[in-house]
Amino acid sequence: MIVRRIARPMLAGIFVWGGINALRYPTAHAPAAEPVTKPLATKTQLPDDTELLVRANGAAMVAGGALLATGKAPRLASALLLGTMVPTTATHNFWAESDPQAKAGKLTQFIKDVSLMGGLILAAVDTEGKPGVAYRAKLAGEGIERTARQARKSAAREAKLAALQAKQAVS
Repeated sequence: MIVRRIARPMLAGIFVWGGINALRYPTAHAPAAEPVTKPLATKTQLPDDTELLVRANGAAMVAGGALLATGKAPRLASALLLGTMVPTTATHNFWAESDPQAKAGKLTQFIKDVSLMGGLILAAVDTEGKPGVAYRAKLAGEGIERTARQARKSAAREAKLAALQAKQAVS
């Protein structure tokens, strides 16, 4: 559909641009990312290198954005981009700002990121009009059930016929 061909690159653009920016200038992003990356590194097996994690997040954004923009694996790309947005959104800690102007700016960025996450969720579940996995699994289950029911009826018929033939053979 033409809407998807237009909307996907539009949604992906911010991620490609932001990812390239993070790859090129990780030092500029490190101060904002550090309050998120340091606790994350201590609780997981991730390295304790904020700039490396900023670059990795940026690379994931470029890759996911490129896949989404080109329509290659758009659901997977959207899910990947959604994963990059969680730490990015957490860096806009507007609640910790005392300066009203800085707080308003961070709040705007936070709301923008949450809005982007909503768009990514929609893109991640978009089946392009084709039945989803749950529907197809239900349909397959119904088909198996129907086949089993038919097999039971057929087996019962065959058993009755065999019993009748055996009875006639004895007589």
